[in-house]
Amino acid sequence: MLVLLILIVSLATFRVLGFAGVALFSTWHASARWAMAIMLFFTASAHFTSMKEDLVRMTPAWVPRPRLMVYFTGVCEIAGAVGLLIPGLRRIAGILLILLFIALLPANIHAAKTGVTLRGKPATALLLRIPMQILFIAWVWWSTQ
Repeated sequence: MLVLLILIVSLATFRVLGFAGVALFSTWHASARWAMAIMLFFTASAHFTSMKEDLVRMTPAWVPRPRLMVYFTGVCEIAGAVGLLIPGLRRIAGILLILLFIALLPANIHAAKTGVTLRGKPATALLLRIPMQILFIAWVWWSTQ
């Protein structure tokens, strides 16, 4: 839920800056890309802190080397965030992020179904998590294609 808040607050902040004359945030598309990048940098940070152990527990049993996958997906999130901000990479970064969001959905489903906790709190319920993933996918597509 915190990631959704970060996404929305970042978008609002960038739009205010855009309306105030900051050219970098002059469009909804640009502001949306920057907001998604901020959210991705935030979520990626968890892959390299003590929270990584929670993310390892989220990983379904059929995924090989869960700790390595947590590191790998964190790097993918960082690379995707950077790619969103580089005009020549924006479109491919968007497509790859959409694939990443789809690939991460089984871990989110596993966490919700098995009661995995994140920072001691229950994982996001599927009734919210699945629509959030769809929102992230639509957001990235709209802002990059």
